[in-house]
Amino acid sequence: MSDHKGRVTRDGIRIHEAADFAGMHKAGALAAQILDDVAQQVYPGQTTSAIDAFIEDQVNQAGAKSATIGYKGYQHASCISVNHVVCHGIPGDKKLKDGDILNIDVTVIVDGWFGDTSRMYVAGKLSRKAERLIQITHDSLMKGIEAVKPGNTFGDIGHAIQSFVEGHRMSVVRDFCGHGLGTVFHAPPNVLHYGRAGTGPVLEEGMFFTIEPMVNLGRPETKILADDWTAVTRDKSLSAQFEHSIGVTADGYEIFTLSPGGKFHPTYS
Repeated sequence: MSDHKGRVTRDGIRIHEAADFAGMHKAGALAAQILDDVAQQVYPGQTTSAIDAFIEDQVNQAGAKSATIGYKGYQHASCISVNHVVCHGIPGDKKLKDGDILNIDVTVIVDGWFGDTSRMYVAGKLSRKAERLIQITHDSLMKGIEAVKPGNTFGDIGHAIQSFVEGHRMSVVRDFCGHGLGTVFHAPPNVLHYGRAGTGPVLEEGMFFTIEPMVNLGRPETKILADDWTAVTRDKSLSAQFEHSIGVTADGYEIFTLSPGGKFHPTYS
């Protein structure tokens, strides 16, 4: 592990070495494979706790570690956020209903490196409005990723996402953001999914971070439930999220968490 090599920018962002990309690809590939495999566990009548148990089993079988079990007291291998839950939904015994949409977020540790990714799933039949929300959210992530290259700024990423989402009359959640990662779970910078082009720290080769826009059909405001984890839309509108872990290369980016089976989107077979 080379977590003590490289340098840190004045914004506190670690610049990783070329050799570190391999570690991130390995961790990202496992997280993505688990999210491929969990798709068959999502159906009406299934509980989110059963889905989480499947994920924990997959992590253990791979000889990896869950980054979320024990993190700030959290006790599950995933966050599962259903319908109007924006993020950090806690797995439980409530059964999924036909048409429910859910984000499943998994972070694993492989040889000290963190692989962090999330994507959307549907139990049963997808409604037209939910399908549109999921599509816009997915496409907004890819617009953000396309803005990643040395010399661009983090504001360019946020602006690309925000302008795309608001152009489709949806809203970007402001209360949560992406983050740096590597041999730690959360590190500088905060990766905002809104903002002005040309602002914020400048992207440099060797930066590792997540981009994970949360998009609401209604207004952007959220609130945290009494469990101190679950974030929901204040207006009860549907919310969706997709997340990739990214590394900045000499001329662009690498995605560490690509779906091995091409299943990153719930309508991809």
